[in-house]
Amino acid sequence: MKRDPVAFLKEDMIELRKNNLEWIIRYLEDGSKPHSTVDGKDVLMLNTNNYLGLATHPKIIQAAIDATKKYGAGAGAVPVIAGSFDLTREFQEKFAKFKEVEASLLCQTGFAVNSGLIPMLVGKPDIVVSDELNHGSIIDGVRLSGAKRIIYKHNDVDDLEKQLKEAEKEGARRICIITDGVFSMDGDMAPLPGIAKVAEDFGAMIFVDDCHGEGVLGEGRGIVAHFNLQGKVHVEGGSMSKGFGVFGGTVAGSKDLIEFCANKSRTYLLSTAHPPGVVAANIASIEVVESEPQHVQRVWDNTNYFKKEVQSMGYNTGNSETPIIPLIIGDPGKAQELARVLFEEENIYGTPIVFPMVARELSRIRVQMNALLTKEDLDMALSAIEKVGKKLKII
Repeated sequence: MKRDPVAFLKEDMIELRKNNLEWIIRYLEDGSKPHSTVDGKDVLMLNTNNYLGLATHPKIIQAAIDATKKYGAGAGAVPVIAGSFDLTREFQEKFAKFKEVEASLLCQTGFAVNSGLIPMLVGKPDIVVSDELNHGSIIDGVRLSGAKRIIYKHNDVDDLEKQLKEAEKEGARRICIITDGVFSMDGDMAPLPGIAKVAEDFGAMIFVDDCHGEGVLGEGRGIVAHFNLQGKVHVEGGSMSKGFGVFGGTVAGSKDLIEFCANKSRTYLLSTAHPPGVVAANIASIEVVESEPQHVQRVWDNTNYFKKEVQSMGYNTGNSETPIIPLIIGDPGKAQELARVLFEEENIYGTPIVFPMVARELSRIRVQMNALLTKEDLDMALSAIEKVGKKLKII
């Protein structure tokens, strides 16, 4: 019998659908803003990383338009050949100053930062001590490195110290602690002061992926600034595509780190640079965060109000400390159904988060606050979430 080499594709999808684990992709027909058109429906969006609402900020849009007219639509090359413009230098200098570090580098994506830089920082003679809930891009970066990986219990500094003692016994060339700054599925923060203290005791390097903290914590500067730990964290990975509302991964730290990354990270070296319009928009987004602090204040006002209300209804929001507010349902089928009914009957767009992004028994809708959401928007969403939650016997 002749073998069908791609039969597994359909078979795997059938299995995913049967177990309520399929991702349903919906398409925006308008900008990423609280009120948008998705699959032909006017909906309230509760599921974007655009925390400060800057993706549609007029100053940022205009910066992209002006740069595109001057420089064109594409970069034309990878950064180290001919894809870096004077705009790139301006962004990197401005971002480093904003983050209060010596230097920074604009990389293709946050995922590319982790998958490209981690394998250069550590290798087979080394040990990575990694939080058990770290992002998949960190996991992939560590796998590519070939370094031994030791897992410590989520946000548990005592267990981290225990694992560091074990790592030290093995005589590794380098020990690197890696953690998310804000954990993207739960919205809790890494206990960075404790991590920094034990790292110093063991001479360990600290790598923080702060994609969901930048723009939100520390007046927009991220979790390192939030805890006043500048100089104690060796590598800050980040993203311009979330709180800053534009696009691109970032690395911030010492001049030595940035030179090392620019010469060794293969994802940076071998991927085409950002279009000039994107780089200009990134510059403008930093300027907006610095000059318009009301955006950060509003996202926190919305966060505190919404979280208090859903908790009073009986929803489990886990250990959320940030504008990421999970409504933990448990059963993936119920999480999918909650999202479906909210979208189809209440015009509320929330995304169900299921395995493999979270454990099957922790399936949820991940709600994300936005500075542009009004009190009326939030009250409408809260009313619908309570109504549908009771209808489905979730609360």
